Amino acid sequence: GDHGFKYFPVLATFAVLVLVSNLMGLFPLFMAPTASVNVTFALSISSFVYYNYVGIHENGIVKHIGHFAGPKLPLLMAIFITPLIFSVELISSLIRPFTLGVRLFANMFADEKIFGEITNLYPPVTQLLLPLLLTALGVFVAFVQTLVFTLLSMIYISEVTHAPHDHTHGGVHDEHTGE
Repeated sequence: GDHGFKYFPVLATFAVLVLVSNLMGLFPLFMAPTASVNVTFALSISSFVYYNYVGIHENGIVKHIGHFAGPKLPLLMAIFITPLIFSVELISSLIRPFTLGVRLFANMFADEKIFGEITNLYPPVTQLLLPLLLTALGVFVAFVQTLVFTLLSMIYISEVTHAPHDHTHGGVHDEHTGE
């Protein structure tokens, strides 16, 4: 919705940067920057820092950390379950930069290596028409990996932000709030 448009510039920057970096590897004598673990981890750490900044900015530090505790539960259940949920959610959040970076790196590195190995299998035959097919596949992989990185970053941001709630639903009176 309209609430998400304020995050568009950062997410579009991630998308353009990842896409251009992915496509650079398709040119002869170039290696995709995203086939380097340093670049992918820098991107994923930037995404991690940004969505945590947004979460703290919109919710405050206490509520941002509190969302790791899960839903509100009855007191007896909360004593036992909340620490478990909190620890699982915290670990899940802390490994996101690692998984985001490794996912992008592994796919782009594998794309580069497979292209090189297949085209050098039997040089006269595999270096004529096969590179065209592999390049088309490489373009597809570049776009898919850009989509995955950007989509996951969007999901992470959406988890820590919430659009302002309008209690009227399509102009209909809301019975719960009396508005």
